Amino acid sequence: MKKIGFLSFGHWTPSPQSQTRTARDTLLQSIELAVAAEQLGADGAYFRVHHFARQLASPFPLLAAVGAKTSTIEIGTAVIDMRYENPLYMVEDAGSADLIAGGRLQLGISRGSPEQVIDGWRYFGYQPAEGQSDADMGRRHAEVFLDLLRGEGFAEPNPRPMFPNPPGLLRLEPHAQGLRDRIWWGAGSNATAVWAARLGMNLQSSTLKNDETGEAFHVQQAAQIRAYRAAWKEAGHAREPRVSVSRSIFALMNDRDRAYFGGERGGEDQIGFIDPQTRAIFGRSYAGEPDVLIEQLKQDEAIAEADTLLLTIPNQLGVDYCAHAIEAILTHVAPALGWR
Repeated sequence: MKKIGFLSFGHWTPSPQSQTRTARDTLLQSIELAVAAEQLGADGAYFRVHHFARQLASPFPLLAAVGAKTSTIEIGTAVIDMRYENPLYMVEDAGSADLIAGGRLQLGISRGSPEQVIDGWRYFGYQPAEGQSDADMGRRHAEVFLDLLRGEGFAEPNPRPMFPNPPGLLRLEPHAQGLRDRIWWGAGSNATAVWAARLGMNLQSSTLKNDETGEAFHVQQAAQIRAYRAAWKEAGHAREPRVSVSRSIFALMNDRDRAYFGGERGGEDQIGFIDPQTRAIFGRSYAGEPDVLIEQLKQDEAIAEADTLLLTIPNQLGVDYCAHAIEAILTHVAPALGWR
């Protein structure tokens, strides 16, 4: 394990028990937590994207703001649902955010997950082509996005432009050099992990995936990562890929930790359905005293296969508590496991 960051879903609710009661609370606290995590020595600040929900949505204003307030931490998403995205406009947004951050953007994208509304992408003006599914549409948007990130000209210039043009076909601007190599695919199955490897994307594997063998979640996830790495090697890409896994891990350091997460000791994988046809397995949470966590995490095969760990944080408990939870792992768990 080379890098450890956090992943926030960015929930807010008007409940008096929540530290994030409005969207503004969540956005500002997301920036504050990224700054705090950088000061603690964390490697990444990642944010989930959900539409039609009281959670973080369109990510680029937040990513740009975090980039302007920090200097070293990686800034990313896990993941952007590509069914909703105009890939051309997204190239411009991503390029701007990456330039503001000085080349620290790490964008996780995917075909999407279960939604708050039925076929929400249609409200954004998108429709799968005849004979294709919404997942096919998301992957197609991703392929266009990846191609445009190369920065090659494709648009015929106006012979009488308002401003002078460089010679040749025009590309989208601003162009962020190197961002194409910092795109990740959130894969829910072995097949999509292999597809991502062939296209030269890094791999994000979260706390759920299709239940393809009936084995424990971490065993299936480790197999997915190995299949991805084999496909990457077969494709002959010049660089080494990156692979992240997400985990809910809480070190019980005090009575408040035990009150919040003590009940999650001895957690187990869960089985559910992300749609009527797809049986999914959800990875367990880890909670315990540091010495207990260390022994449990040694047995997690997928963590051993990955190079980046994203710690899911309970953002509604506020910046101070989330920073405490991150620091506890960085200080009391990671060194004993040889992480970083």
